[in-house]
Amino acid sequence: MTSLEKAGIPRQLIWGYLGVMIFMMGDGIEQGWLSPYLVDHGMTVQQSATLFTVYGITIAISAWFSGVLAEGYGVRRTMALGLLLYCLGTVGFVGFGMPKLNQPVMLLTYALRGFGYPLFAYSFLVWIAYSSPQRQLGRAVGWFWFVFTGGLNVLGAYYSSWAITKFGHLNTLWTSLFWALLGAVMALLLNRSKPARQSAGGSKAEELVKGLTIVKEEPKVLLGGIVRIINTTAQFAFPVFLPMYMARHGFDTTEWLTIWGTIFTSNIIFNLIFGFVGDHFGWRNTIMWFGGMGCALSTLLFYYAPQIWEGSYWAVMAAGILWGALLAGYVPLTALVPSLVKKDKGAAMAILNLGAGLPVFVGPAIVGLFIGSAGEEGVIWILAGLYVISAIITRFITLPNNAKTLHQTQPAEAIQSI
Repeated sequence: MTSLEKAGIPRQLIWGYLGVMIFMMGDGIEQGWLSPYLVDHGMTVQQSATLFTVYGITIAISAWFSGVLAEGYGVRRTMALGLLLYCLGTVGFVGFGMPKLNQPVMLLTYALRGFGYPLFAYSFLVWIAYSSPQRQLGRAVGWFWFVFTGGLNVLGAYYSSWAITKFGHLNTLWTSLFWALLGAVMALLLNRSKPARQSAGGSKAEELVKGLTIVKEEPKVLLGGIVRIINTTAQFAFPVFLPMYMARHGFDTTEWLTIWGTIFTSNIIFNLIFGFVGDHFGWRNTIMWFGGMGCALSTLLFYYAPQIWEGSYWAVMAAGILWGALLAGYVPLTALVPSLVKKDKGAAMAILNLGAGLPVFVGPAIVGLFIGSAGEEGVIWILAGLYVISAIITRFITLPNNAKTLHQTQPAEAIQSI
């Protein structure tokens, strides 16, 4: 066994992991600053939230399709389709929507762009689920979330904090095409491994239907999808209003992007740590206590830190790092949910991927719906309450053998190339 395999990375997929990281770096370039940029140029917070909400709807749809399309039509084809839609949406959004803040064009093209990354990245996650030995699946998906989050929230934030001062906001957005294409070259061309899945009969249409019927056959898969939604709802709600909140407490855009990038530097490190913790401490226990309860408390701390410590940069940074670390407590969910079923893991992953995509819609929607009536503080308490609910739901997601986790000594069942 190689050192990569001991660490939990399937050796044949290393270029795929790297490609996902670079692709997601391109996708994450604008995440930390687009909302305040739009507000500064005349849009309201509610209009900005609407843009991100529509974007999130297409991401949610695409996230669900990623699992079933990868299973029914092939991982490489699905990833290539994601790349195409991402590039078309980016050209339309940056070239025709952003220059004059044409809201109808922005809504349409940003929505099109939203179809891109779930088809690209989450299809690769299905590939991992079928290619990894069960005993190492927690670590394998931990590495996936390491590269996914590392690209989207860390490299994207740090790169954009530098690029917007050198190139300007619009030109920085144009460079996202370069990074997306570079990531695709790594994942689809340099990665020579053949995508694989379990042998399964039935037509491609049946594969699509399984993405819905799986929740009837195994209701715990639906519970896992709900927990996955709550997992990153705050992550996509925060950028809509926290940059303005932090600005009122003395933090400019560059400082905020540095804090945001550091938060997810912490997160990607703990994605790996909680992959190991979940395999030993138990997947459910890790999700409930570190993920659910930990995030509930650290969400409140992150919000109140600028007030408690009177705008202290390092106090806010420390609170953010803690939240980012505990957010990784949900990593074992990606191992737990596919293990609820013996076959049709792609369908189970489709529900989980849908749960991963919906927060991009749910987070901004919560802000848009409640910030006017409840204010920023009310939104924070709603997000913290959702984390507590996720911990309660996880208590009921038990494996078929009622074990804390699954420690099979043999790889997953035989697979065939597609």
